Amino acid sequence: MINYKDRLIYPELRKHLSKRHITVITGLRRTGKTTLIKKLLEDFPNENKAYFDLERMDNRELFAEKNYENIITALSSRNLDFRKKILLAIDEVQLSPGIVSVIKYLYDNYPIKFIVTGSSTYYIKNLFSESLAGRKKVFELYTLSFREFLKFKEITFTHSKSLGRQFIPAEYERLKSYYEEFIRYGGFPEAVLSKNVRDKKDIAADILNSYLNIDIKNISDIRDQKNLHNLLKMLSRRAGTRLDYSKLASLTGISRPSVYNFLDLLENTFVISRVTVLSKNPDREIVKAPKIFINDNGLLNQLAEVSSGVQFENAVFNQMKFYGKVQYYSLKTGKEIDFILNGKTAVEVKETATSQDFSQIKNLSKNLNISKNIVVSRYPSPTFNNFVWGGDLG
Repeated sequence: MINYKDRLIYPELRKHLSKRHITVITGLRRTGKTTLIKKLLEDFPNENKAYFDLERMDNRELFAEKNYENIITALSSRNLDFRKKILLAIDEVQLSPGIVSVIKYLYDNYPIKFIVTGSSTYYIKNLFSESLAGRKKVFELYTLSFREFLKFKEITFTHSKSLGRQFIPAEYERLKSYYEEFIRYGGFPEAVLSKNVRDKKDIAADILNSYLNIDIKNISDIRDQKNLHNLLKMLSRRAGTRLDYSKLASLTGISRPSVYNFLDLLENTFVISRVTVLSKNPDREIVKAPKIFINDNGLLNQLAEVSSGVQFENAVFNQMKFYGKVQYYSLKTGKEIDFILNGKTAVEVKETATSQDFSQIKNLSKNLNISKNIVVSRYPSPTFNNFVWGGDLG
């Protein structure tokens, strides 16, 4: 039986239930925000609680009431007792732009613990940061990591506390087909739980279409979904490579300022990530442009046909972001380190690793005074065993 409390973020969310601050859960649509908010409601120790989905017009009208005390009256009629601590869970707050003022008023005047979800950091940063400064904590919910993927499949897996573990051939044979599925179809919970390949593809297509045709219209003034979609497909074909804004503008026919705006929108709605370069000194030989990655492999493969190597590197990025800040390092000579984790660990990604890959990353990481180096491999090597299998990243 699937237990959504197995999500890696859940213990921290559960702990924050006891805090006065507003719990804000953000992330790409259909990553499981609604399920988690309902599980948190179940964990609240009394019945003085309520859930509101702002996709429903009647709920939006309730929180659009100009007289905030009338909202209290309406909520009281639903058997909520404002003399005691209350838990209010509000889903998809970006659909009601005026709700931030309501939340601030209720938070400041009544013993209410709020849990809210939203699908856009634009909304969270621009409105919540100003109106609710010092009153909230933001949690970002990703699509499933590989270890979460395995839990959803009800497959046992012992995760190493460090980044990766020693390669175990028997575990590789047991789990490799699941990891290949993860690389191909990603970590959206619905897709993971579906047993049919056609359904997995349809779910990714539906998520993408809903994002372009519903989410974008609700949270931005961009009406040119076609150009945005074309840019997103082009970015997917360039996953794992450095961004060239001028080239993107030239190839798409979109102005350079619009390319910047579209990229900001895509990143702030959790579809893409831009990975910055790590530089510990102002070296002119260091490449400065960020790299681009798609935040789920199901979306990546829905948007573009890319090589198996690109799929693998994009999957590794999506696994590594659970561990902290991901950057990369590159010299203008062409030498580079695929990922730097938290400024302390150098990571090279190869479908089949070799001893030469390890030697190269070890030598290059000396420029950064980094001593921890790992090579992540998709397949075992017959001549080299000092690697981490991608599935063991968790």
